[in-house]
Amino acid sequence: MHFPPLTFKPILKPRAWGGDSLRDFGKAIDGDTPTGESWELADLPDSIPDGRSVVSGGPFDGRTLRSLIEEDPTGILGRAQPGPDGGFPLLIKILDARENLSVQLHPSAAYADTHEDAYLKTEAWLILDADPGALVYAGIEEAVDHDRFREALASGNVRELLVATEVTAGDCVFLESGLCHALGEGLVAAEVQTPSDTTFRVWDWNRNDPNRKLHVEEALECVRLGSGQASKWPRITRRSEATSLAHDGLEVTTLVDCDRFRMERFEPAAGRDDSTSFTFPTNGMPHVFMSCSGTASLTANGASIQLPRGTTALLPAAAGSAEITLEVRDNQRCELLHAIPPDPLAETLA
Repeated sequence: MHFPPLTFKPILKPRAWGGDSLRDFGKAIDGDTPTGESWELADLPDSIPDGRSVVSGGPFDGRTLRSLIEEDPTGILGRAQPGPDGGFPLLIKILDARENLSVQLHPSAAYADTHEDAYLKTEAWLILDADPGALVYAGIEEAVDHDRFREALASGNVRELLVATEVTAGDCVFLESGLCHALGEGLVAAEVQTPSDTTFRVWDWNRNDPNRKLHVEEALECVRLGSGQASKWPRITRRSEATSLAHDGLEVTTLVDCDRFRMERFEPAAGRDDSTSFTFPTNGMPHVFMSCSGTASLTANGASIQLPRGTTALLPAAAGSAEITLEVRDNQRCELLHAIPPDPLAETLA
């Protein structure tokens, strides 16, 4: 099929901890309902309510992403392996934490292998906005063993075990499935993750909401503790410390490069105060882009779309290549998040 770049209708999710900051990212927020998540690109199993993205605009307007994959899997996915139920292998969100998210974790590989509809959920947060002093909670103090963790869950004294770190806009937090974590109040984050909605809530900051069930036994079965929390990629990558390469006016910063996905930030090179354009080849893989600030434009197969702040686009594998422009408007520089699933060819050649 002849695929242009695709954008999708945001799937807005009310959450007890949400607010109305997603309005600043172009979302149609009802001020009376705290909104915690905008699912920008989602293709989850049928068992997840409102879990599949619908195309917005263009020749495929109104079609679900899943229907396009089923009709032409190679056209959308190229070499990328589909998700565990045959869908798109990434889930992309924007999160608004007016209050602390629940302390939670996601299934271990062993648990996912033995429980139907439970899937690994490795994820990363790119901090978009941060109140002064805002924290992320990522990991348990290394000295805590399984018995101490169980005692803390029973007594409600979980906060003292969490590793809390102050973050600012541009920092990136990497969370492997099984790691205990929470996004702290006063943060807005872009989230890239594997396509799963399996979450085990272990502590909810004493909200005592009967509609927000805890999943203590499942969490105890899956939690990473001690040295088992270590990963090959850093837990937190500071904006000032991330690896960047600049060429021909474009700066590319690696945020996460793990076995589940790669995340990068594209922006005009330091000192550049005009728009930056470049050709981006798909190389037989699907690519996701989200404008984190400013506006980008994306042109492929004769179709051009604008990506103002908070807009997400999928460049299907069959698009071949795209012309991308990072615009500068009113002295606002564009920062474009790029996410790509694992490339089987790269793994074969490694």
